[in-house]
Amino acid sequence: QVQVVESGGGLVQAGGSLKLSCAAAGLTFSNYAMAWFRQTPGKDREFVAAISRGGTMTYYADSVKGRFTISRDNAKNTGYLQMNSLKPGDTANYYCALTPRAIQLGSFTRSARTYDYWGQGTQVTVSS
Repeated sequence: QVQVVESGGGLVQAGGSLKLSCAAAGLTFSNYAMAWFRQTPGKDREFVAAISRGGTMTYYADSVKGRFTISRDNAKNTGYLQMNSLKPGDTANYYCALTPRAIQLGSFTRSARTYDYWGQGTQVTVSS
């Protein structure tokens, strides 16, 4: 059974940092590219960042570029999203998603439809 579980969300003041984790089980994690998406009520799920299967290629939404860092540890079946310089606009439920496909720069990587397995999300709230 495939299981994807996010953790690490919480309440933080603007300018602070959080590190989210994405733990996967029931699959060979190194065979899956990983992405983070976020969603607020009434809005579509928004692409945040993605990382290739081997971790050599990363992609970021313009809104988080320079502030967030996506990474992975395939030996631990875990991916991460380090979030620095957080802003109130970063407040959202953050989701981890996996796909066996190779990813590249473009709309395919940024689309939620690309990803096969999803976690339940972890809430990030940034106060001003």
